Amino acid sequence: MLKTHSAFVWIHWKIRRLFASLLRAYKTRRLLRIASLLAALPFVLILCTMTYISYNRTNLPDLEAFLRFEPPTTGHIYDANGRVLIEVGSERREIIQYKDIPDVLRQAILSAEDENFFSHAGVDYSVFPRLLGKANFRALFRHAGGSGGEGVTERASVFPQGGSTLTQQLVRGYFLQKLTSTKSSTTLQHKGFLPHILAFVIGAPGANRWLLKVEEMRLSLWIETEMQRRFGSKRRAKEELLARYASFIYLGNGRYGFAAASQFYFGMPLGALSANDADKAALLAGITKSPGEYSPNLADNQKPLRRRNQILALMVKNHFLSGQEAGRCQQASIRLAPHIAGPMEAPAAVENVLDELKRLDPTLAREIGMNQLFEGRIQIHATIDDRIQRIANDALENGLNLYEKRHPQSAGMIQGSMVVLRNSDSAILAEAGGRRSYKGHNTAYGDFNRATQSLRQPGSAMKPIVYLAAFRQGAMELDTPVPDGPISVATSANHPPKWISNFDGEFKGIIPARQALAESRNAVAIWIVQQIGIDSVLRTARDVGIRTVLHRYDTTALGASEVTLLELANAYRMMASGIRAEPFAIAKIERNGGDVIYSHPVVCCSNRENELGLALIQEGLRGVVRLPSGTAHALDARAFPIPVMGKTGTTNGYRDALFVGSTYGPDGITVAVRIGFDDNRSLGAMETGGRAALPVFRELMLKTYQAKLVGPVPFFPTSMEENIQTYLSGEPAETEARLFHWTDVEAAKGDRVRSCPAAAPRVSTNDCEIPLLPQPVVYQRRDGQGKIVFTNE
Repeated sequence: MLKTHSAFVWIHWKIRRLFASLLRAYKTRRLLRIASLLAALPFVLILCTMTYISYNRTNLPDLEAFLRFEPPTTGHIYDANGRVLIEVGSERREIIQYKDIPDVLRQAILSAEDENFFSHAGVDYSVFPRLLGKANFRALFRHAGGSGGEGVTERASVFPQGGSTLTQQLVRGYFLQKLTSTKSSTTLQHKGFLPHILAFVIGAPGANRWLLKVEEMRLSLWIETEMQRRFGSKRRAKEELLARYASFIYLGNGRYGFAAASQFYFGMPLGALSANDADKAALLAGITKSPGEYSPNLADNQKPLRRRNQILALMVKNHFLSGQEAGRCQQASIRLAPHIAGPMEAPAAVENVLDELKRLDPTLAREIGMNQLFEGRIQIHATIDDRIQRIANDALENGLNLYEKRHPQSAGMIQGSMVVLRNSDSAILAEAGGRRSYKGHNTAYGDFNRATQSLRQPGSAMKPIVYLAAFRQGAMELDTPVPDGPISVATSANHPPKWISNFDGEFKGIIPARQALAESRNAVAIWIVQQIGIDSVLRTARDVGIRTVLHRYDTTALGASEVTLLELANAYRMMASGIRAEPFAIAKIERNGGDVIYSHPVVCCSNRENELGLALIQEGLRGVVRLPSGTAHALDARAFPIPVMGKTGTTNGYRDALFVGSTYGPDGITVAVRIGFDDNRSLGAMETGGRAALPVFRELMLKTYQAKLVGPVPFFPTSMEENIQTYLSGEPAETEARLFHWTDVEAAKGDRVRSCPAAAPRVSTNDCEIPLLPQPVVYQRRDGQGKIVFTNE
């Protein structure tokens, strides 16, 4: 019985051991199968990848756009002499050709990034074993086993980065920007069964990186084959690809391509790099790996230095440099070009150019616009002369400094603006919308432009338009006697009339009109308006270039209505030349190839229907300078040998001081200056246009003509100068002075009592249509208390 029991126990034990052995064998074989599958997975993945990149040619990008190669570059605004006023663009880039790449730089690039570039077909398979050796297969097994506790970064580090050829880098940046920007995303960026399987195994970031690499390899093989077919040989195709790479790659600090980078980092054009500049070439080539880490700066250059020296060693290995040359370059320190952010010379002019660009003919929108400029597809040539602009900036600054010496408490607070126009066509030669530095801020385009955006009263600078209106009607001449006596203007209902006084508080009785204009007699200006009617003045203002809607009351003759300095300058320009034109800042626009796609129309308008009225106002404004009692007589001096015409302007309470003047005729120029505070406070007693603004005008005129920047000084007609001289000598005129001619007194009287129309009719004095410029609907200004208010037309 005992033996039988022992036998059963032994059999049971044997059976259990047998089952245990079978179970262990089964588990071992299962594990082996799993291990075999996991071990084979990379090879299967590589096999599938190789098949895909070698044979799949579906969903290809546009090759023609790549062949044209028109990536965003840098847009430029040039002055009239081809000097760069400003560079604009989302990407600072200069397109170069293969021949433009210096040998030393080409050798540095190949050593750093792709030494087999000229031999492979777009993908360098020789680097694969090295990359597989760096692959983190341990992480791969952990992902497959579902081990937890791993972050996204570790899950994305199964396969190493690097190993991309120059062609792959170019393809990645040019065709695969979206995939490149999302390669570290925790969301899978690809559709399909296999991408999801891959993401399950190595994580979504790892799958995104792997599939990005696969796609750039596929496109690289395709692009090299197509380039070789288009250019006829592998060598030519490679040269074209290297030129595109050297123009496209990002090199830090907003610079794209080696030409822009060389200029930025070293202050030297790319073509200036020679064999002695291997250190600079290696430094540039080293940035491509990681611009954030390896772009040099003035603070810390340890990483860029190590990277540069590594590339120099690689250049020795590739027999591009001798060991001695490399040693010398490795000892060289990194010297960078200084970048001093000084004030712009012409920020207001640049702003004017950009505003004008936005207003151009909408039919040209596809070729001309802000986007095209900022992508560098067009280049703008402005009318601005950088030499005159510098003179204008200095003159305005000097004038403001003189004011600050008289009023030290206002140092750094006073502001000014200035415009210089060419008489023949109203081209803007210089424009200052404020001082170059204000309250610790260097003025830039986009800042408030006081020449075009500030609506301020012109003061007595408005009076010449009143006289011109009377001359055009034939109502009077310069020697016509006019009354300088007490006079009043109507105000609002239930208020007494406002009595007008002169600057000196006196009245001179009956005086010639030329004297009244020269001495800026307020009473006479109001008297003339009341004889010819305010509507006549408004029409004349419109005809000479005032585009802002003026108030329809008599005190507009004294400058009570607000205008911009630019339109006031244009009105004086028209009176000096007789040529109608609107101010403009863009001379022409070119494509990058040099084709002109826009040029400013030639001016056709000239006011020749009333030669007498034009000649009278020119002689009258010349008298403002020549008459000893004229408000601008300071310009009639040996120290200022330039014959000019012009008028001062001073607003109520000395809030603004102005001077606007011109040299004679179409060959001359017109300059307008305004000095004042932004908060509309008073400049102080006796700070008139003749004292605060006229010195700025004088300095600009002297230096501009001394430097012969606008041609020889034009002279006034001999008859005008003789008429003034005759008046000064006291001799009787050859013709008897004609009395004021009241041709339309009743109509003028009615003008002062009729209600203001919705839109006053415009009377054109010639056949050339006046272009209508869009005006801002709302203007920002400050009231008498310095508070910002908004007004519209």
